[in-house]
Amino acid sequence: METKTLRLILGDQLNSNHSWYDTTDNSITYVMMEIRTETDYAIHHIQKITGFFAAMRQFCNYLKSKRHHCIYLEINDKDNLQSLEANLSFIIERDHYTSFEYLLPDEYRVDAVLQKFTSQLAIPSKVYDTEHFFSTRNELGKFFEGKKTFLMESFYRAMRKKHHILMSGDNPVTGQWNYDHENRKKLPKNHRPAPPLVFNNDVSHIVDAILQTDIKTIGSIDKTNFIWPVNRKQSLDLLDYFTDECLPLFGSYQDAMLPNEWSLYHSRLSFSLNTKMISPAEVIQNAIAKWDKHHEIISYNQLEGFVRQIIGWREYMRGIYWLKMPEYVALNFFSHKKKLPEWFWTGKTKMNCLKDAITQSLTFAYAHHIQRLMITGNFALLAGTDPDEVDSWYLGIYIDALHWVEITNTRGMSQFADGGIVGTKPYVSSASYIDKMSPYCSTCFYNKSKKTGDKACPFNSLYWNFYDKHQEKLAENPRIGMMYKVWYKMKPEDKTAILKQADYYLKNINSL
Repeated sequence: METKTLRLILGDQLNSNHSWYDTTDNSITYVMMEIRTETDYAIHHIQKITGFFAAMRQFCNYLKSKRHHCIYLEINDKDNLQSLEANLSFIIERDHYTSFEYLLPDEYRVDAVLQKFTSQLAIPSKVYDTEHFFSTRNELGKFFEGKKTFLMESFYRAMRKKHHILMSGDNPVTGQWNYDHENRKKLPKNHRPAPPLVFNNDVSHIVDAILQTDIKTIGSIDKTNFIWPVNRKQSLDLLDYFTDECLPLFGSYQDAMLPNEWSLYHSRLSFSLNTKMISPAEVIQNAIAKWDKHHEIISYNQLEGFVRQIIGWREYMRGIYWLKMPEYVALNFFSHKKKLPEWFWTGKTKMNCLKDAITQSLTFAYAHHIQRLMITGNFALLAGTDPDEVDSWYLGIYIDALHWVEITNTRGMSQFADGGIVGTKPYVSSASYIDKMSPYCSTCFYNKSKKTGDKACPFNSLYWNFYDKHQEKLAENPRIGMMYKVWYKMKPEDKTAILKQADYYLKNINSL
């Protein structure tokens, strides 16, 4: 009997260097599909759905150009049954496949679907690694086995050693592992960052197809000038642009914010990485090669800060995800239950920093990590927002947000809903931090210096209200004990006024 193998490729598995594609085989057919189960689990940004569909279609065309057989189901195809299991079952039966193969999914939900599907399949199945990450799913769990804390820095150093990245024997090349303290600078006045490299992809046919469905989306798109990379070549162009133009100042200003500058010195490679159009290894190799050639332009702290994001945080967050799922999605350390303010969906707030971060997110499907952590995330946490609400918003609005990386960053790092698995303290701040890292406060409707009274910045009273409300859970935390000392020393009448101000803002949150 003739053997026929069907191989599934998911939308975030667009790795053209995978060993699957080293040889062509007429008995193997690849299948890719645009399905409602993937578009509808959150309300996604129109650019996110479009970006995935565009990259998937280009990848299928690439496979065909290399003489691989590929079945592709578009979102509106009449024979598209709109779920992985239904489409796979139909194709396997229709075309008489004798075996089924797939790559390890990065999402727990999809992993469970495929495990169940293959367990009930009448033909043999096999699963392969995606050949993308520096670590395996379970490596972090084994590394921290028996330990109570999961310190990212320890895992980062282990990854550096294992893969011999920026190492001299068992030691870091400079004798120092981490340069984070050098990477927290505000942009100088009148400084103009490098303009972002954007693309002009015409994705009209995809946007039109999405609009013909009842898929709910948020945000806007210029369908004839789609700015994100949709194939490997564009992803590599973006990587080159970053290491040439942005890496020399990336580290120093990676935490800075500036109105109307949405990209700054960030690489914006996360969409390309998370879809696997490029690999973390080649991203790091490219950056190190540029630093090797241009020490006089690229100081080491710029490079190390970038390497730490890729080989440190990215691998660490994935490891935490596979160690702590599925329980992680339900963690709610502070028992927060409030809804997100309505203006998170429109950007229509009088707070400059939030207006800019949200409007930018709706316009570009992107915000950098400090905007996500210390602006939108900070406010959501201070406001007592249900982590489920926060997760859904982040997962939907950002083009690079896949469950494995989004939930650990938002529910963990941003909302401290995991009680300290990922972060050692809640990342909250008053207006002072926002003012330190950006010029937003100087032209804001609210007064950054006021805790109470007319036009007092909401961040200020909500900050102290947060600490007051959660002192039972946080007062013993050594990283924030100092804030409680300040709070305890305040006059009782000042405390009362601050808490009253916070209560007023929370009750009127949709009009802030």
